[in-house]
Amino acid sequence: MAKASIGVVGLGVMGRNLVLNIERNGFHVAVYNRTQSKMQAFLQGEAAGKHITGSDSYPALMAQLEKPRCVLLMVTAGSAVDAGIEEIKPFLEPGDILIDGGNSYFMDTERRSLALTAEGLHFVGMGVSGGEEGALWGPSIMPGGTPEAWQALAPILRKIAAKAEEDGEPCVTHIGPRGAGHYVKTVHNGIEYADMQLIAEIYDLLSRGAGLPAAELAGIFDEWNRGELRSYLIEITAKILRRTDEITGKPLVEMVLDEAQQKGTGKWTSQNAFDIGAPIPTINAAVESRILSSLKAERVAASRVLRGPSPRFTGDRAALVEAARAALYASKILSYAQGMSLLRIASAEYDYHLDLAEIARIWRAGCIIRAGLLGDITAAYRRNPALSNLLLDDAFRQAVESRQAALRHVLQTAIGLGIPALALGSALAYYDAYRSERLPANLTQAQRDFFGAHTYRRVDQEGIFHTDWE
Repeated sequence: MAKASIGVVGLGVMGRNLVLNIERNGFHVAVYNRTQSKMQAFLQGEAAGKHITGSDSYPALMAQLEKPRCVLLMVTAGSAVDAGIEEIKPFLEPGDILIDGGNSYFMDTERRSLALTAEGLHFVGMGVSGGEEGALWGPSIMPGGTPEAWQALAPILRKIAAKAEEDGEPCVTHIGPRGAGHYVKTVHNGIEYADMQLIAEIYDLLSRGAGLPAAELAGIFDEWNRGELRSYLIEITAKILRRTDEITGKPLVEMVLDEAQQKGTGKWTSQNAFDIGAPIPTINAAVESRILSSLKAERVAASRVLRGPSPRFTGDRAALVEAARAALYASKILSYAQGMSLLRIASAEYDYHLDLAEIARIWRAGCIIRAGLLGDITAAYRRNPALSNLLLDDAFRQAVESRQAALRHVLQTAIGLGIPALALGSALAYYDAYRSERLPANLTQAQRDFFGAHTYRRVDQEGIFHTDWE
């Protein structure tokens, strides 16, 4: 029997779907799962009649693979990855490639990469975005690791990745060394958090504030998805708003408890941005909004004693909807500007040599944040690879400038109605701060010098100064 091109360890939903995707694209796959009954059920069910073979041990798995052997670990991020590496490592040989396809913390990938490289092995931290459907039919793939590992994996990854509608290009590229792939996936998820929160705040303003019913909002989001806001998240928002609850007959979205959960990648994005000094207030606001949502019992109690304006909009609803569309597009640009700036700063900090145009290119299809906007972002970084901030590209500068009045109007309306808009507000504040030649940090630094003798610099002289303020 011919050797398998790749082995996959871990047959959860993502693992199974990736196996089926790889096999459908012409590759023989060998699989292993700790629970053998789960593997047998897969082999006798979805994998029946396909070029997918099972293994009852790691030695048996290795014997099925062509060299250099490529093994994809699809296990839960964290200690399970370390345990899996330790179990499989004795059966690997120098030159073999071990891939972690989970949502691992990039610093864990850095550590694992250095340790395995010292033993002559190639370790690839590979971000995969697109959920279960993407894994089966084509995700966006973000592999880090050595160029040699990329060359070996590229024929498979290019085949199974999503293909962009514009040019048919596969949404995969070699991201960079060591933990670069998992880092970029983390930032992708941070942008995803922000995008979802911005949409939620617009929904809240139009639903709770302006009183638009879910069915009408579904039509609005459908219309938006045919224009500049075209994206996966806008598309599914329309579908969610249109769905009726079979039990109550009400819109199903209104029966979903308002507690948003998170798996940690958004939080990692915020934490790392603080570590390396990158301002991403809209992503941070999205993380904080999820945390606030989790305080459900506290919010219910607070709602009975804390007073504010009544959310009853009495103005022109059609004008507000149009302003909301423009505000959402502007705030999405501002969110992407923050995320891409974070990638630029991290690239220098960790010596990743990230190609921002390529990263935007591979996000155009397959992933959760896929959007028409990403083609324009790709073009901006191709025009100027050294672009320090997306807002300094003429096209995006004009796009935000021409919509800032709408964003300000939407925020003023939300504030007047008492509708929280943490992400929308942070997006505008970021824009106003970034375009300010002078910020009040002069007072902050003077305060620091007053109480801690931290010194300051002057605008008119070189050097470091300290004042006895008393």
